[in-house]
Amino acid sequence: MDIDPNENFPIASVLLPKRLRAPVGIIYQVVRTAADIAGEGEWSAGQRHARLADFRAGLDALAQRRAAPVHTLLFGKLAGVIAQYELPLEPFYALLDGCAQDIDTHRYEDRAALIDYCRRSAHPVGHLMLHLIGAATPDNLADADAICTASQLISFWLDVAHDWKRQHVYLPQAELTRFGVTEAHIANGVVDDAWRALMAHEVAFVRNTLIRGAPLALRMPGRLGIELSGAVHAGLRYLERIERANYDVFRERPVLTMFDWCVVAARTVAMQLSRRVGVVARSIEGKA
Repeated sequence: MDIDPNENFPIASVLLPKRLRAPVGIIYQVVRTAADIAGEGEWSAGQRHARLADFRAGLDALAQRRAAPVHTLLFGKLAGVIAQYELPLEPFYALLDGCAQDIDTHRYEDRAALIDYCRRSAHPVGHLMLHLIGAATPDNLADADAICTASQLISFWLDVAHDWKRQHVYLPQAELTRFGVTEAHIANGVVDDAWRALMAHEVAFVRNTLIRGAPLALRMPGRLGIELSGAVHAGLRYLERIERANYDVFRERPVLTMFDWCVVAARTVAMQLSRRVGVVARSIEGKA
């Protein structure tokens, strides 16, 4: 499949086992289509909800083992993947719930509310991947949830300015208040001590979350483990880039250069060879 270079953490790549590339590609298309309905184009909120309802009708049709009334080609392919790998439909419904929530919810009161959103917007992808390989154990699912939450939050912190233009603020309101940051900081791209303290806190939380889930990569076999190790270290590198930019995500969105990807590759190899995550987590208070 083609990978959008703007995707922070593509769920399919050449590192995936060949047998998984096609089913993962189809799942990715389903996820991307639903996300585009919720967040792209010039449709009104009502129109987006109506299109998501049509999409949900397609899932309902699969559940009833009949042809989908919409996106027939895509749902036809998905039906084959679900049948072959005995995938549950619950993660797909959860993703649609997350898309619907993103249409209506533009602010999150606290971190718990934001992570609850991640439970619908990000966790289902990890669950589907584990079901694909028959590894959906409680421990694996918990670690996948941590990695998916961290990946989602990294995307939010990289895209603060872009999301503001969509009238979305994913930084928890309670955290803004705690650190003395207002939405005027975001609107005007203000990077002062208050903003840096807030972002340092958020980055450290995400780093801890990502590292907590990282052992999953060491339990996954072969190339899948390498792929997941790479995703973990790419996420950690993005956090380092945000820190090196002194938490200024407004002037220029932090990106990974070729050198950064070499660092990610080296750390991935070291992790796989040592069978250890090899990263010391920093506390969310900024102390080692």
